[in-house]
Amino acid sequence: MNRNLHPRVLAGALLTGSLALSVTLIGPEALAAEQQFFERTATYPVYQNHPEGESAVTAAEISAVSPDGKTLIYTDALARQIGFVDISNASAPQGLGTLSLKQLGNEEDEPTSVATHGEYVFVVVNTSASYAQPSGRVDVVRIADRSVVHSFELPGQPDSIAVSADGAFAAIAIENERDEEAGDGGLPQAPAGSIAILDLAANEPAQWSLREVPLTSGDPGDPQALPVLEQAGLDTPQDPEPEYVSINGQNQLAVSLQENNGVVLVDLPSGEITGAFSTGEVDVAGVDIAKDGQLDPSGSLEQAPREPDAIAWAQDRYLLTANEGDWKGGSRGFSVFDTSTGEVIWDAGNELERLALAQGLFPEHRAEKKGIEPEGLAVAEFNGVDYAFVAAERANFVAVYELSDPTQPRYVQSLPTTNGPEGVLPIPGRDLLAISSEVDEAEEGVRSSLNLFNFGAAQAAFPQLQADGQKVAGFGALSGLSQDPANADRLYAVNDNAYLPRIYSIDTAQSPALIDGSIPVTKDGAPAHYDLEGIAARAEGGFWAVHEGTRGPENLLLRLDAQGSVTEEVPLPQDVVADLGKQGLEGVTVRGADADEEVVFALQREVPGEDFVRIGRYRPADGDFAWFGYELEPSAGKGQWNGLSEITALPDGSLAVIERDNQVGEHAQLKAVYQVTLPEPVAGQVPMLHKKLAVDVMPSLTGDNGRVQEKLEGLGVTGSGQVYVVSDNDAVKDATGETVFAHLGAVEELFALTEQPAPSPSPSAEPTHSPEPSQSPQPSVSAEPSQSPERSSTPSSTASAPERDEKLADTGFAAEQLLGLGAAALLIGAVVAVAARMRRRH
Repeated sequence: MNRNLHPRVLAGALLTGSLALSVTLIGPEALAAEQQFFERTATYPVYQNHPEGESAVTAAEISAVSPDGKTLIYTDALARQIGFVDISNASAPQGLGTLSLKQLGNEEDEPTSVATHGEYVFVVVNTSASYAQPSGRVDVVRIADRSVVHSFELPGQPDSIAVSADGAFAAIAIENERDEEAGDGGLPQAPAGSIAILDLAANEPAQWSLREVPLTSGDPGDPQALPVLEQAGLDTPQDPEPEYVSINGQNQLAVSLQENNGVVLVDLPSGEITGAFSTGEVDVAGVDIAKDGQLDPSGSLEQAPREPDAIAWAQDRYLLTANEGDWKGGSRGFSVFDTSTGEVIWDAGNELERLALAQGLFPEHRAEKKGIEPEGLAVAEFNGVDYAFVAAERANFVAVYELSDPTQPRYVQSLPTTNGPEGVLPIPGRDLLAISSEVDEAEEGVRSSLNLFNFGAAQAAFPQLQADGQKVAGFGALSGLSQDPANADRLYAVNDNAYLPRIYSIDTAQSPALIDGSIPVTKDGAPAHYDLEGIAARAEGGFWAVHEGTRGPENLLLRLDAQGSVTEEVPLPQDVVADLGKQGLEGVTVRGADADEEVVFALQREVPGEDFVRIGRYRPADGDFAWFGYELEPSAGKGQWNGLSEITALPDGSLAVIERDNQVGEHAQLKAVYQVTLPEPVAGQVPMLHKKLAVDVMPSLTGDNGRVQEKLEGLGVTGSGQVYVVSDNDAVKDATGETVFAHLGAVEELFALTEQPAPSPSPSAEPTHSPEPSQSPQPSVSAEPSQSPERSSTPSSTASAPERDEKLADTGFAAEQLLGLGAAALLIGAVVAVAARMRRRH
């Protein structure tokens, strides 16, 4: 059954067009009953496992798990250690401490990979003195007591390690990586890399042996290309630089040669090279390739070398490659090769990038480099079905594909992670997936974490909001919500100055909610340059918005017509905001219509010299401003503050505001919605408002077990009375990029509303920007308080305890220039029949 996308548009303003590729979208009702999904159970910041705690610079890169699936071991190259975490309760990981490389050898040693074998973990260590003098070793560590029982010296600098399923072999890529600062940073750079094989047949580690498989011939200082690699058409076969290893069930080893854009195959028992092939070049259309501040996937890559990083076998014959790219290329996707021929039998094309765009995860600041950078990859069987997991390092998600037929991978869902997902570790015996994310930037609130996901959910939890890729290129940095007065199930949203401002239309009746239209904000016929932090639809058509200036005098109220054109700029009274800093206007709402229209807005922080935040009221009919005082909850400590980030009119004329702290993750304490009522203003005075806690939003931000987002920015009430909040994802820079779009409940259940008589409709109450009339009443225009909710205390939290200077960007796109989003437009993959699930190719 095709999914009805409800292609309602903003009349006369939406960018529409035919697509180059027709797509079929499959809805939840069409899925086979046995389809299951992964859901996040925990996010564990690994600084909590470091001896120095929060002040530590630490990371989780590559991980392995004990045979019982209960102890996870990860490499931490930043802190020169490996970490141990108890995951026996997948909802509550517990740190078990770390093992310093200083205890294993030297404090300058660097762990590059880990793999388990019985009661032991292999710790692969880079001990190189320089690029020209590479060296390394493998330490065999007993998991139970973390003692080193044996060590093997390696013939060079190692990268990855894999252990065969039968436990007979371990294979290690000896990369001998190039010095990017030497010459032009390219190849060749001697000495060349190779492959090391550990034979594990004996019972005791001391009886194991190591052998080397050279990938070049001749003198180490002047290596020569092997004919099998040269004939494969590799880039620089005399300097292969092995990157990543994977072993199939027949003990055949595949090794990616990333910089050489190729793969070499080795028979582990004999150590013979059985084949090599180039991973080739690819043309990719419909991608964003310019770092210009625009979400514009109208670019293309021509003859881009795939340059794979991680690789993984599927059904002993097929090889999947994550095409990250390095110094010459990167195709921004992943591919499937038939190793019997070396031919590409499937390629993702632009699908991963279009997923990132549609789900608000595209890192535009990386567009001209390698985009989302698919780096990590794994294949594993869950419930009798093979799945592929592809980690997008720069977009902070893992794409899950079903592989019943490896020649036709089928997209299932995306899993949001913390920043820099690199290690992908399926744990099928426990129905778990562990993702280790390496980026650790404490000053930005970004901490390296382990993300755990459980298999077996009936539906996918992410995304909560997505774009219809046929109409809207992508989205991000959403900073405000507003009711659509003409449609009971729709909201408007606006983005801040991470991109050129646009007004988005959201259909909340879809699941997930669907952005299916947008219009650009313009001034005098040209793209406008505003930092929009709030949006409010007017009953008679058009909008009010607020621009947050870098200084107080630059803050503006903006009136826009239904096509998004600014028709009026209204500065705030300078006697009030002249000394205000950068945290100014942060939300706007509208009450009434025509001569009775009132624009109510909120400042984020206190005006200097005041101990309260101001909420303002502006009457366009007479230009009158009035001010009211709002007392913030006390901040938690040094460098922390609370502020307002949204204001929304409720059906009885009272107001709802978002009050939040500037904290993220486990430090976030206050993300809440309060209700206030404006009294009649008194000239020359700023009456203080009584506030009442309506909703503690922390449970909605912690309920999916991800990292709590800092910027709860938007609050909207639909015409049908449903309340939603949205977070600003900071344009996937210095933040995870995950957008929370949470349904809080019905307005009458959340707020103390008073009954109001139904207002008479305005003669022009039906806006020109939306085609469907609303059956819901308009908000009351009365400012007379009918109640004064008492101020309450800070909501209890379930959690343990920026200005942008980038170029502006346009998030719209010409649809006729783009390829179809295909399955990437939805979370849910195609139908998976039982017979297809069980079809296996050996």
